[in-house]
Amino acid sequence: MLRPGELEIAEHAPSNNCAAAAAEEYTRWLATHHYENFNVVSWLLPKDLHQHFYNVYAYCRWADDLGDEVPQKERALELLDWWERELDDCYHGRPSHPVFVALRETITAKNIPKQPFADLLRAFRQDQNVKRYPTWDSLIGYCVYSANPVGRLVLYLCGYRDQERQAMSDATCTALQLANFWQDVERDLGKGRIYIPLDIAAAHGLTESDIADHRFDERFVGLMKDLIARTRLLFRQGAPLVKMVSGRLSVDLEMFSQGGLAVLDAIEAMGYDTLHHRPAISKAKQVRLLGRALLTHLVAKPIRPASSDAGSAFVVAQPAAPESSKSVSDSYAACHSIARAAHSNFYYAFFLLPKPKRDALAALYAFMRLVDDVADEGPDLASKQRGLAKWRAAFDEAVTGESQVFDGTVAKPLPSEPMPGEVEVLPALVDTMQRYKMPARYLHDLISGAEMDLTLRTYPTFDRLREYCYRVAGTVGLTCTHVFGFHDPRALDLAEKLGLAFQLTNIIRDVHDDYVLGRVYLPEEDLARYGVSPQDFGKSEATLGVRELLRFEADRAWQCYEEGAALFGFIDRESRAALWLLVHTYSALLARIETLDFAVLGERVRLGKVEKMLFIAKARFGRLLEENILEKRDGDRRRTGGAGSQRRAG
Repeated sequence: MLRPGELEIAEHAPSNNCAAAAAEEYTRWLATHHYENFNVVSWLLPKDLHQHFYNVYAYCRWADDLGDEVPQKERALELLDWWERELDDCYHGRPSHPVFVALRETITAKNIPKQPFADLLRAFRQDQNVKRYPTWDSLIGYCVYSANPVGRLVLYLCGYRDQERQAMSDATCTALQLANFWQDVERDLGKGRIYIPLDIAAAHGLTESDIADHRFDERFVGLMKDLIARTRLLFRQGAPLVKMVSGRLSVDLEMFSQGGLAVLDAIEAMGYDTLHHRPAISKAKQVRLLGRALLTHLVAKPIRPASSDAGSAFVVAQPAAPESSKSVSDSYAACHSIARAAHSNFYYAFFLLPKPKRDALAALYAFMRLVDDVADEGPDLASKQRGLAKWRAAFDEAVTGESQVFDGTVAKPLPSEPMPGEVEVLPALVDTMQRYKMPARYLHDLISGAEMDLTLRTYPTFDRLREYCYRVAGTVGLTCTHVFGFHDPRALDLAEKLGLAFQLTNIIRDVHDDYVLGRVYLPEEDLARYGVSPQDFGKSEATLGVRELLRFEADRAWQCYEEGAALFGFIDRESRAALWLLVHTYSALLARIETLDFAVLGERVRLGKVEKMLFIAKARFGRLLEENILEKRDGDRRRTGGAGSQRRAG
C-alpha cells in the first residue's frame, strides 16, 4: 500500500511477515532514534516493559506520520484507512506489517483492547478535514481521540484497567495536548490550523481572522490567560494519578505533567505572544523537571483508589491510631517539618527508606538540628551553655523521667518553660530510640560536641580533632546505623569511620568560613608540618602550603571513606539505597574539591542541583554495590604515601 520513499520511517523497516525478533528490533530502533526524549522515558520504566513501549510507540509514530507527513489530503486518508485494516488484521491474528507483527506480541501479553488504537486513527482523520474548532467542547472532543488513548495505552501496558485511573489519565493527557496547542499557535497557523476555540476567542473580542493575521494585543493576552487557567485545572484533576501507580511509572507521569506545566509557565513568562514565538524548555530545565519528578516520587504517599486491579502496589489503609499515640504521630510530623525546612542532603535520603525508618531519621535530624541551632545562634556564650544544658536535661527527662538540670555548679529543677521545639520533637525521638534500641549516650555525646564548639577554637592534634568529629558526626553515623538495621557489631565501627569522613569533608570545604567565625578545626600539628598559619585561611586564594595541607587531610578522609564503605554490606538491604546516596554525595563533594585543586577560600564549593538529582535517580533505580558507593576521584589528584605520609610544602 505504501509507495517507495513515501514515508521516511519506512526505509529501515523489514519486509512484511517478518519474524517477531526482526519486527521488535525495528520498533526499538524507531523509538530510540526518531525522538530523542524516548530514551529518557524508557530508562525510567522497568526493563520488562521497554519492548512493549517500543511497539506501541511505533504504531503511534506511523499513524501520526501517515496523517502529517503525507502532503495530499486524499492520499493521507487512504493510508490511514490502510493502517486501520492492518490493525484489524492484527486483532484477527493475521499481522503482516512489521509494526503489527511486534505489536501483536504486546497486545496479547497485556490484553489491550483495540479501541484506543482505533481512536487515534479517528483523530488523525479529523486533522485532515477539520481546521477550526467552534467551541471549547468540540476541542475537548478532539482530545478524547487524539490524546487520551495514549494515556490509556500506557495504563494498559502497566497493568491498570480501572475507570478511576483512566479518568485521571484522560484529564492529564488532554491538558498536555492543550498545552501543546497554546505553545504551537504560530506553527499550527503555518499548517492552516487553529486549535483555539473560536467561542472563547470571541468572548475576548477576537475573531478567527484576528488570530490568522497574527494580531497580538491585550485581547490575545486575556484569551491565553483564560485558556491556560482552564488547562491548569485539568492538570490538577489528573494530578492524583501520580500517587495511584506504582514504581517508576509515577516518575514518568509526574515528569510529563511537570513538563506540561512548564510549557504554560514559559508562555506566561514570554508575555503570552505565541502568535509570533514558540516558548522553549531548555535541556537544563528538562533535567530539573526530571529531578523534581524523582523527588515527588520519593516524597509522595500512595493513595489507594476506590477500586483497583493492581491494588497490591499500594499501601493498605491503616486503622486510626489510638488516642495515646496521636502525640507521637504529631511529633513525627513536626520533625519532618523541621528536617524539610533545613534543605539538607540528608532529608532526600530519608525517602529511600520505608516509612518507619524515614520517620526515625526525621526525629534524629530534628533533634540534632535544634541542638545545633542553640550552639550557633547569638553571641552570648553563657546563654548558649545554659541552652545546651537545658536540652540535655530535657532529653534525660524524656528518656528516664528524672527532672533536673545541672547548670555548672548545682542540680536544679528543670525549668517549666520548655526549649523551642522540645515538646514537638522529644516524643518522636524517644519512640525512635525505643524502636531501634539506640543508646542514649550517643545523643549525650552529640550535645557534648556542640558544647566543644562553644569554647574550643583550635585543636592541637588529630586525636583531639577525632574526638570532636566523633561527637558531632560519628554519633550521627551510629544512630543512623541503628535505624538502618545491622546484625554485626563491626557495623558500628564502620559507621563511625563514615561520620569522620563526612566531617573532614565539611571541614575542608568550610575552612575559610570557619576561620571567619574564629575557628580552625585542622590540627595545629598539621599546620606546622606544612608551614601554614591560621591567617592563611582568611586569604582569598589558597597558598601552595594550604593546598598541600588540605590534600593531606583529604587523603585522611578518603581512607575513612574507603574503609567505611564496607558498611553497605552490613546493614539491612532496604536501607542500602539511603546509605549509598549519602556516601556517594559526600564523596562526590570531596572529589569536586580535589578537582578544583582545593580552591575553597573563595566561593563555597557545592554540588549542582542537577547532579544531586542524578545521584538520587541512581540510588533509587540503579544497581547499587559497595564497589560504586564512592564517587571516583580525579586520578591526577591522587598522591602516593596515603594519609600517614610526611609531605611538606615546597
